[in-house]
Formats: sequence, C-alpha cells, structure tokens
Amino acid sequence: MTMEFFVDKDSIVRKIWGKGDTILFIFAGASAEFALNKAVDWLYFTGRLPSDPLNRLFSTVAYAREIIFAERHKAIQAIDKISTIHNNVEKSRGDEIPDWAFRDVLFMLIDYSIRSFEVLERKLTHDERTEVFDVFYRVGVRMGIKDLPLNLQEWIISRKAHLERNLIRSGLTIDLYKQYRKHLGYFRFQILKQAQILVVPESVNKLLSLGRIPLLIPVVKVYKLAQRFKLEGFLKNAVLPDEYKKQIAGLDK
Repeated sequence: MTMEFFVDKDSIVRKIWGKGDTILFIFAGASAEFALNKAVDWLYFTGRLPSDPLNRLFSTVAYAREIIFAERHKAIQAIDKISTIHNNVEKSRGDEIPDWAFRDVLFMLIDYSIRSFEVLERKLTHDERTEVFDVFYRVGVRMGIKDLPLNLQEWIISRKAHLERNLIRSGLTIDLYKQYRKHLGYFRFQILKQAQILVVPESVNKLLSLGRIPLLIPVVKVYKLAQRFKLEGFLKNAVLPDEYKKQIAGLDK
C-alpha cells in the first residue's frame, strides 16, 4: 500500500524546509516581520516568543516539519493541533485572533520560503512558486482561515496589501528586538539583522531601519561555493548559540 503524504516527496517545499540554513533565513525574515505586525500582542500574551525566541523557532520548525514531511493523516493532525492551540489562547484571553493575522502568518511562510531559497540557492520557477503557495494554502484551508487568495497571482496582490496595512513599528517591536539581542548575543544578533536585510521586503526594512548594504552577500557567495564540497550548514551554526547544538543539528532533514 502506497503511503499518501501531505507534501509530495519530490516537492520543492521539502527541499526548502529540509535544509537548516534556509530555515534560518525563513526565521530571520519572519522574526523581523513578527516584530512589526499589528497583532504581535497575541504573541506577547502567551509570553513564549519574548521569553525564549529561539525555542519558539525550534517549536515552529517542528510543526512545519510535521506537516511537510509527514504522511497525510499525521500532517492533518499537526494542523488541527495548531488550531487547537490557537483556540485555547483565544479562550484564555477572551478574544479572537483576527483573520487577517492568521493570513499574515501564512503569507509570511510562503514569502520567506521563496525568498530564503532564492537568496541561498537559485531563482524558483513559476511552477515551483505555485507549489510553495499551494502547500501553505492547503494548510490555511484546513485551519479554516477565511478569505484566502485562491492562486499565486492573487496571493501576490494580497501579500502587498497586507504589508501596507498590517505593519507598524511599536513599543513591542523595540522590546522584541531587545529580546533577540539578549538571547543571541551581540555578534549573532548582528548576523541575524544582516540576514534580514537579504530577505525582507523593502517596507519591512524601512520600518526597522535595517540598512541597505547587506554585509552577508560575500558570505552567501562562499556558502554557494561550499555546497559543492558539502560544507553547507555553517550559517546556522554561526548564528545559533552552542547550547542549542542538538536542535541545530536537527534542522537539516
């Protein structure tokens, strides 16, 4: 009996989420945008993100992996578990997470999956970008997220509108960046910001004042060369602290 997977074994999405360095860049972009999102107070309500942003990263990766690499029925269970967690948070706060906030997170996963792979590897084809959209679209449908764009072109339009409408620099933005620096240390924090310059949209860069000259460009060029000699992986090891060695090793699928 052939096993059915939520994401096809040959999917570009598996290649993107199967390499630790690419995941690091996805995290870099999302960590920047999360800090600006108007619904970031929901992440502060649980306290998990500001208290330990790195463990939040590994937790998010674990859920994404469970969906992307698991058999279909197990992936569905993982998505439903995420929905249950959100429902419990809403009950605890006595309020509902806005639909646009759910769409924002989904849009981030699509966008930074594409951007991160293209920074570190190569340009994706239109079909590959469509494949990335399709996987996360199906996740969104299962979660019951409303008003999702139905195709890649609609998503591009919606993503632009969300970036213009749902981002703001606030006191929580400043505090979250303080937490990033606290948990990463000064040197690793600077590398994180350089990675953010490479992957975030211009509007995100402008609100965060990240700068225009990405100093990691030469490093990325060396990274691409290093892949030929199976030396990839040094980026995530350079950014993430040594005490997370076990989790770092687990980022590569």
